[in-house]
Amino acid sequence: MNDIVLLVISLGIILIGAELFVNGVEWLGKLFNLSEGAVGSVLAAVGTALPETIIPIIAIVFSHNGAGHDIGIGAILGAPLMLSTLAMFVTGVAVFVFRRRRVTGTQVHCDYSSMRRDLTFFLIIYTLAILAGLIPVEHRIWQMVIAMVLILAYIWYVHLMLTQERDIEAESSIPPCYFDRQAEVPATGRVGIQVFLALLCIIVGANFFVDSITAVAAAYSVPAFVLALIITPIATELPEKFNSVIWISREKDGLALGNITGAMVFQSSLIPALGIVLTDWQLNTGALASALLALAASALLLVYLLRHKRMSALTLLVCGGFYALFLTAVFTGIISG
Repeated sequence: MNDIVLLVISLGIILIGAELFVNGVEWLGKLFNLSEGAVGSVLAAVGTALPETIIPIIAIVFSHNGAGHDIGIGAILGAPLMLSTLAMFVTGVAVFVFRRRRVTGTQVHCDYSSMRRDLTFFLIIYTLAILAGLIPVEHRIWQMVIAMVLILAYIWYVHLMLTQERDIEAESSIPPCYFDRQAEVPATGRVGIQVFLALLCIIVGANFFVDSITAVAAAYSVPAFVLALIITPIATELPEKFNSVIWISREKDGLALGNITGAMVFQSSLIPALGIVLTDWQLNTGALASALLALAASALLLVYLLRHKRMSALTLLVCGGFYALFLTAVFTGIISG
């Protein structure tokens, strides 16, 4: 019962953090004259990716056995699967739930150039990360080369996004800054404090959530593999999902989708590079299957985007089917750790 109470409390903390964060990060983007793509795909994505970044590091660095490495690798590869499938599905559901309060209804207006860049980057770089996991340990030097390529690629990506011009015509109103509500344009310092405290709420809430989920999983004898590839990533991806739902409800579809695709870029480059450096990076069947399904869902999104120059709520919902396929394969024993 205590674990269930902690679960509910942690969800509330994450929700509060997400609301403070989306408000603060929008103001940061405006104050520093950043494009919508930079705000959603870099600031928001990296900020809310902190919880799922911390977990594999802890599992790998502080574990003295192979299970810790397996859990770490599973958490690293589970995050892109959650983002490209479940997070997209939740965003699609949010579009339909809030359709009556949205002027555009069920139409999804994304930033075409930013989303195309994010998805293309993800497909190429994540494929490299997966190929590194198929290289035998005796050829580890090539794994390290790939890790360096992943790091440099993300640095290039961030530079590209931060130097992108802000589209003034596409701007929409931003609610008053919670930490400076009386000011028409809030002080940068107060916005920074709000974002910092929001991230703190998100990290603390996510850690409490993972602890309570882990306790519940242990009580029901859930295998470590399922915990690493399914339960933990779902818990740690909550900030991205909540942020995107909030932005969808306010018809800021570009920020909602950019938050997810930007996190996909981050989780396919820097974090796998970290995994390659800290482990032998040998992928088991379950990890490889999750990676391939993430690539397949992303390819579907990119193909639709290139053909129609926009995104569809139905396509976002279809992405959830890839996650359902993965769950079915895991629980029927088709794939295992």
